[in-house]
Amino acid sequence: MPARFDGRLNELLGIALPIVQAPMAGATTPAMAIGAALAGGLGSLPCAQYAPDQAREAVAAFRAAAPGRPVNLNFFSHQTPAADPVAALAWRAQLAPYYVEAGLDPAETPPNAGRAPFDEAFCAVVEDLRPEVVSFHFGLPDEKLVDRVRAAGAKILSSATTVAEACWLEDHGVDAIIAMGAEAGGHRATFLPGYGEQLDSRLDMAAQPGLFALLPQIVDAVNVPVIAAGGVADPRGVSAAVALGASGVQVGTAYLFTPEAQIPAAHRAALQDARDDNTMLTDLFTGRPARGVANRLMLERGPLGQAMPPFPTAGGALVPLREGGENRDFVNAWSGQAARLAPRDLSAHDLTRWLMA
Repeated sequence: MPARFDGRLNELLGIALPIVQAPMAGATTPAMAIGAALAGGLGSLPCAQYAPDQAREAVAAFRAAAPGRPVNLNFFSHQTPAADPVAALAWRAQLAPYYVEAGLDPAETPPNAGRAPFDEAFCAVVEDLRPEVVSFHFGLPDEKLVDRVRAAGAKILSSATTVAEACWLEDHGVDAIIAMGAEAGGHRATFLPGYGEQLDSRLDMAAQPGLFALLPQIVDAVNVPVIAAGGVADPRGVSAAVALGASGVQVGTAYLFTPEAQIPAAHRAALQDARDDNTMLTDLFTGRPARGVANRLMLERGPLGQAMPPFPTAGGALVPLREGGENRDFVNAWSGQAARLAPRDLSAHDLTRWLMA
């Protein structure tokens, strides 16, 4: 072990290693969560990408392969937006030149896209399956739903990108906080200011702190265990998190290189080229800021601040341009800034163990 964690997260979650495998919607599979859990970490399932029945199937597969190991069910807690046909048409107009270039009809209605927020149906799944851990992204859902999750026996985690968000989460009863630095790949967890409202991408993202600044300030501000996320892809990152007061780490991008990851070919190719200086925060793919490897769309349209349909509806207009995940120009290749540090030849199980080796 590169350094000694305080043990609070292990005790809270019932894990041997203070490693949380990040629940990456669209990339994480039950096999990835199983591998992390069997290695002693916390395996996580991204339920925002599932229908309730699919979540049940994923948990059943996990428990069959990793009996007795805790599982984390992760949900988004955004607000379902009202339909905004004006914004949708404006966004499609911006994309029209790319449609014409690809030989597509820009007037054709694109498919729907999105992620499901935590609701009554998902809460019923939690009450039925009784997972050991439930985590949320974008704050927390309605207080009554959170109370039901807690009554089902789950420990509750959520992510904070500022000290104010961390304090808000502690005030609302979370058991541990994930401190998400600006280095992290995928969707930013930002939910304050304007909780439940559309964020101003440019202003909110311009102020985002990196993990080395954020983590110790959150540790000082709250009493619950803090999990470090962002730029942790090897044992040196784990040691740094310990030194800054974390009780554990959440790792995402490094798991995208494992054979258990399920990502399009263009995403996998982009990860091989990911560097410290070629990922960007962008809202072009979903309407909410997320970090990914820069591509043609981001560079030509500008990564942030376009007039976008509300999250998560913006992505549907890009689906025809992705060519089934083969066209790198229009695929959201989520990645953190430390991708180049991640090993390329380890399974999810072995990666989890290696991070602590």
